[in-house]
Parts: sequence; structure tokens; C-alpha cells
Amino acid sequence: IHDRKIQEKMFEILGFSKEEAEAQLRLLERSGVDAIIVQDLGLAMLCRAVAPSIEIHASTQMTITSPEGLEFIDSLYKLDRAVLSRELSLVEINKFNPSECVPLEVFVHGALCVAYSGQCLTSESLGQRSANRGECAQACRMPYELVIDGVIQDMGEKRYLLSPQDLAAVDLVPDLVNQGVVSYKIEGRLKTPEYVAAVTRVYRKAIDDAVAQRDSTITDHERYAMEMTFSRGLSTGWLAGTDHPYLTHGKYGKKRGIRVGTVENCGPGWIVFNQEGDIGLKAGDGIVFDAGENRDLEQGSRIWTVEGTVLNFSNKHCRINWDRIKPGIEIYKTDDPKLNSEVKALWKNTKLKPVRSGLQITVSGAQGSALTLECNGLTVTTSELLQPAENRPLTTESLTAQLGRLGNTAYELGNIENKLEDGLIIPVSALNRARRALVEKLDQHAEAQPVIEKAISKLTLSDIMPANPDSEPAPAELSTLTRHPHQIEAALEAGINRIYADFEDIRRYKEAVEIVRSAGGDATIHLATPRIQKPQETGYFKFIDKVEPDGVLIRNLGAVRYFEDHDGLYRTGDFSLNCANPATAKILKERASLDHLTLSYDLNVQQLIDMLDQAPSEWFELTLHQHMPMFHMEHCVFCTFMSTGTSYKDCGRPCEKHKVQLRDRVGQLHTLAADVGCRNTLFNGRAQTGARFYDEVRATGLSRYRIDFLDEDKESTLLTLQAYQQLIEKKTDGHMLWQDLGIMEKLGVTEGTLEVKS
Repeated sequence: IHDRKIQEKMFEILGFSKEEAEAQLRLLERSGVDAIIVQDLGLAMLCRAVAPSIEIHASTQMTITSPEGLEFIDSLYKLDRAVLSRELSLVEINKFNPSECVPLEVFVHGALCVAYSGQCLTSESLGQRSANRGECAQACRMPYELVIDGVIQDMGEKRYLLSPQDLAAVDLVPDLVNQGVVSYKIEGRLKTPEYVAAVTRVYRKAIDDAVAQRDSTITDHERYAMEMTFSRGLSTGWLAGTDHPYLTHGKYGKKRGIRVGTVENCGPGWIVFNQEGDIGLKAGDGIVFDAGENRDLEQGSRIWTVEGTVLNFSNKHCRINWDRIKPGIEIYKTDDPKLNSEVKALWKNTKLKPVRSGLQITVSGAQGSALTLECNGLTVTTSELLQPAENRPLTTESLTAQLGRLGNTAYELGNIENKLEDGLIIPVSALNRARRALVEKLDQHAEAQPVIEKAISKLTLSDIMPANPDSEPAPAELSTLTRHPHQIEAALEAGINRIYADFEDIRRYKEAVEIVRSAGGDATIHLATPRIQKPQETGYFKFIDKVEPDGVLIRNLGAVRYFEDHDGLYRTGDFSLNCANPATAKILKERASLDHLTLSYDLNVQQLIDMLDQAPSEWFELTLHQHMPMFHMEHCVFCTFMSTGTSYKDCGRPCEKHKVQLRDRVGQLHTLAADVGCRNTLFNGRAQTGARFYDEVRATGLSRYRIDFLDEDKESTLLTLQAYQQLIEKKTDGHMLWQDLGIMEKLGVTEGTLEVKS
């Protein structure tokens, strides 16, 4: 059970309710739920305290990308399982030492999110639908235009620049089994029962074959069924390593089916096709013609009859414009009714059996004594005595028939060990009463068993929630996040004392430190870690250490682990740690030893205020102005669509030579940038401001406010900082600043994630 519904209870518009969250978790435990999949650190801690028998599985939305990050999470909860990020390769997964660490779960099939799970703010930024709470609007599946240095590029049929093919790692299952991965995850969001049946059948075989160390027993027909039930094209994702064009070809963003050939000749109501591969076509099959055109305009139909390589279509039901069908157009098979019926029978004809405990019962007794049943250390005896049988003595078969009548109990008969003397009998009613008495004892014994608690489960609710002492609010202050040296210079001119640097090339961090140091004064420089740290990427952290900044802006769990003992370094937790409630804040403050935290970008202004009312305001900083970092991706658009390479090794680094934007369906331009790990971030083209909410938030006592810059020049940076300084110095108000920003920003401003949706 994923934590979205519980989080909705925790983070309702009217405020955080730990009581409701506690009630939900206790209900799950009483209902016999085995585990919850959790993203939120505070919710996981609450579960350990109030529902200790429920297993905690760390969600892929925790963005666990390194052994160091996993170690930190496990140190908090003693995890029962961890679902790794989908962007890891087999080589990288092996660095976790799967056979020795927390039991690992890996995605092996289904839709791939183009952004790192837990790091996608697109749906929230564009439409106030939180992907972190199960409301993804799938903006990655929409068409985009590529704009390079201000010029829209002709990409031909490549319009879906952020839409990966689906994952199909069935042939890599043996490698994962050999590494020690214990759980294999199939993505099935909004999929049909037929999809579930066809796909799980294949992976069940793959896992069984791998465990038995035998050659694959999966048939070509089973693979065909797996692909036909749903696919956007299949790839091995990131598991086999980096190959950007292979993962995201850009040609379509929805179900495609299987390519079966091309049009050789055509006329009204018929085509001759060149078949490719072994997948044939028959009457009733659905096809689509792929002419490389706008996918909303593409044509398809069901086949009426097949005559060799000639496909005929019904004039009555076909709506194809035959003037648009030309030789050479590709044909994809999108539906197979016969296969659908076959796969439907797989699950329709399956009788679901409840999971029941198999009982090992020992039956004993002698003439003139009671019959005794023993099971799981419990004993039941009959009041009736065993007598010599005249014709039908008790046998193992008759005992099995009678004791196996366990009906709707939680048990089924596993095995009978018959120790009765030969030739004895007892009334059937006595045997039935003994069976019912045994079941009753087993139930009572199960209820009396102590809950198996993790060591950490001695916590109480008061331990989890922070105290919120009354204190005088500190004077309001501005900090700024810069991405270029000239922005640091502008910040220094504006008198900003806390400056964050987030440079694509971290080798320039030394320059950032030198600019601030040479300016003198009270300004401090804090260097941002990458959003993602994969195995063997601690070198980024070591470099930050080496240039001796005043502080570090921590963006991932691996960095939390690395810097936790750096007492001389000021440590700020950034938005990517998803601090969205007071319990999570307390964990990050006390267990991660962070000096202060950036409030989650996943909260609207009312939720922010509710949170600040329940935790010390001095713990937090609010980003008041920014271009929202929407998609953060391992997928590199620069490499895929601006080079002939497959990775950073042979792409030619176009990200260093051009300004690149993606233009969405409504004409909005969004800036694309790469980081030191060649991971891409797509930033919302419109700046988000909380100016009109400032007075309301300030009334909570919050004193730290951050302004983030993207690619603004020095003059624009300085003007924006001065405008916000006017706000916190009460020389203007939020509404006036909102109007001024609308003029200053080329594309205007939005309140984005901060706005409370009606």
C-alpha cells in the first residue's frame, strides 16, 4: 500500500494532522497489511512508532541512488526493503552489495518516469497536481519542440523529447538474481488485468529459471503477449548502462504495439504490405499507420479481411483518408482480439486461493484413552475414548478427510502424522469438536503473540513531533542561489550575506569561493551538491570539501551521510530532501545534523503556514522567487537530439555550447540545463514568486527567504534582489512587487506551487 492516501490525510489543506495519520496506520496494522511503501521520512518514523508490525519499504520516491543514501535511511528505521531508483545500472546496483545490505527491490518492467522519482515537480508547477502524491499529469508524454539559441529546430517526427520507451528487463533478471536482488517490481499504474496476467507470467518464469540456473523457458508467444498488452516500445532502460537515444527516441509517447512492416502499395479500402519479422496480421487486428506525423492526426483501423499480403478494410467502419496513405509508411499492430481473449482467460479462469497456514498435525492415542491432536506446540484431547472398531477403523486417509475441513479459517491442512494404535475408532462428532477446539487454540495463540517490533519502535508521538517554543522572530534576511559568477557579483553588490553557488561545472566552485572571499565583508559562500549521487560519485563531495566553503547546500541522501560529521561546515538541507511536515523536519535537523532546511516545493502557502505553526520557524528557509526545477533527469536531451553520441563520452558536449529550451504545446519556453553528472533539469520558463504571500508567511516568524536565479544577467539579478529587499524592508508590498516582477520578467510570473487550488 503506497503512502499517497495517508499523506493526503497528513497534509490536508487545513493542516497537518498526526492524529489522523496515526489512525490510518493503526487501521492498516489491524487489517493485516504486510507493508507500506513510504516516501516521507516522518511518516515512516510514525509508522515504526504506532504500527510496528508493518514492514517499511523505502519507496523509489526516496531517490535512493547510492549505498551511502541507503545506509542513512536504514540507520533511521531498520528498513525491511528498499526500492532503488530506476536510473541505476546493473554495475551500479552491484555496488550496493545486494546479498548483504537491506533487501533490494528493482523495477524490471513497465513505464519509466523520465524524471527521478521524488524529484519531479512538473505536475505541481504547471497544474498543482503533485506527482509525489500520486497525481502525475504525465507532462513527459507530451510533445515538445527543441529551441537552440532561439531557433526552433525541425525535428521531423521526433516530437516526444521527454518520453522514454517502456522498460523490459526480462533478459537481465538472471544478472539481478545472481547479484542478490530479492524483489522485482512491475509498474502497473492504470493497466488492465490482461496486462498484469501477460507480464507477470513472463517474469514469474524468468525468476524461476534464474533461481534454478536453467535456460529460459519463456516462449516467443509469451513475449509477444507481454509486448502487445501495452508498450511504447521496449528497452532495458538504464539497467544495461547509458545509451540515451536507445531509451528515448522521441517518436511517440503512448501505446504503440509492434511494428509489422511497411506499406508497399495502396488504394481506397486496401493495402499491400511488406511483412517484417514473424508477427503476422489477421482479420480483426487493429493497426496504425505511422507516417511520422502529428500523433493526434495519425490514422488506423481494424482489418476486415486478409488475402496473402493484401489487407482489406470495411468501407462501413473504416474512417481512413486514403489520400494520406503512401508506400513506405510504417505499420504497427496495436491490437489482437484473439490474444486478448487468450490472456483474459489466464486470469478469469484462475481461482484465487487465500494465503493460509499449512498445519502439521500429529494424532495419537490408544484403546481406552482420549484421542490427542498436537500442532504448533498446542494440544487438544477428546472427552470421548478410543474404542476397538468393528468395521471402519480410523486411518490416515479418514483423519485427513475429517481434519482437513478447515473451511474459511486461516488454516489449511498440511500433513497428518498418524500415531494411533491400529483398529480404533471414535465418533466423527468428537473428531470434529477436537478440530474446532484446535483451531480456536491456534487463533488465541496467534492473537497472544507479541508484535515483533523494530528496535526503533519505542518512540512515542511526542518523540516524533518537534516542540515549537515561543521565541521572538529574527529580522528577515535574503539569501540567493546563483548559477554564474556574475550573479555572485550582483549579490555582493546588493549586500546579500548568504550566497549559494550551483554551477554546472563544479571546477568553478573555487572561483565562486574566491569572489566572495576577495570581497571581504560578512558574506558567506555555500556550495550546492548535485541533486543525485550515484555509487562512486563521492568525489563531488570531496571536491566541495577541498575548496573550503563556509557551508554546503545538501541535495541528496548520500550527501547527508557524507557531511554529517563535518561540524565546521554550515549544512543546509535543500528542497530535494522533501521536507514537507514537522516530523520529517525533526529527523533532518536532529538525525542528519542539518543547520536549517529549505521548505519543500511540494507545499502550497497554506500548508507552509500550517507547518511553520508546528515547528520552530528558525529551522527553515523559504524560496520566495525561482524558476521551478521541474524535470530532473538522467536522460540527456542534449546528447539524444543534438549529437550522434550515446553518452557523455562521445556526445561532444553540446550543453556547453548552446542555450537550449523546450517549447511546450501552449508555446511556453522552458530552459534546459545540464549538471556536473550530465543530468538534465528543465526549468519552468515563468518565474514563480511568493511575493503576495510574504506578509502572511512572515507572521509565522519565518526570517530566511531565498531568491534563486537561472540565467539572468548581472543587471537583472541586481534589480530582482533589490526589489525583494524593498519587500522585506517594508518599502513596498507583495501586490506591488507582483506587478513590478510581471514587467521585469520577460514571460511574467506565476504563483505556481504556492497557490492554494480551489
